[in-house]
Amino acid sequence: MRAVLWDMDGTLVDSEKLWDVAMYALYDRLGGVLTPEVRAATVGGCAEDTMRIVYDDLGLAPDPAAMAESARWMHDYTGRLFDAGLPWCDGARELLDALAAASVPMALVTNTPRELAERALNTIGRHYFSAVVCGDEVRRGKPAPDPYLRAAELLELDPPWCLAVEDSPTGAAAADAAGCAVLVAPNAVPVPGGPRRRQVGSLAGLGLADLRAIHAELVEPAEHRA
Repeated sequence: MRAVLWDMDGTLVDSEKLWDVAMYALYDRLGGVLTPEVRAATVGGCAEDTMRIVYDDLGLAPDPAAMAESARWMHDYTGRLFDAGLPWCDGARELLDALAAASVPMALVTNTPRELAERALNTIGRHYFSAVVCGDEVRRGKPAPDPYLRAAELLELDPPWCLAVEDSPTGAAAADAAGCAVLVAPNAVPVPGGPRRRQVGSLAGLGLADLRAIHAELVEPAEHRA
């Protein structure tokens, strides 16, 4: 393990609850009622996929301009919630500190747009990350592998050398498809297992040695490329 690639929402900070609030507000604005099933389907998704799900659920015409405006409105709403402060997920800050103390490179890999991610970083701390990849900076967001491939590229590493830390099916699929080993700490919804995935109840109590051991279990030596 030469680097750790971190998801943000629901992994580092418990912001999925704030996205819940924003989604309910958006549905109210659009004249609908958000169901738990639809909310679960959008967890960890990029803005484009989320709006497609929302507009299909509400029976609205998939007008690109209207969908983009709805995404902007929801991001502005969520940004104001972010500015009030973000609670850490259990164990996340301690792991960031341990990795930083050991000089392990880290990247933040999120479907959240850059403008909103920057507001979250006011709480998390930019100093932890050698690179930040946001959903509006790649051609395809998670569950496509593009964000994780870009993060590994910025760190000048092949993905198998990286351990991705995720909380959602969407994010785990993206990291898996990129070729990363994936540590999953589910937050809002269950995450399917897989040969390159290790699940834990939370990040609390984990240290650098644990992450190295998990990575070694998941990635065969033959997959490591210099």
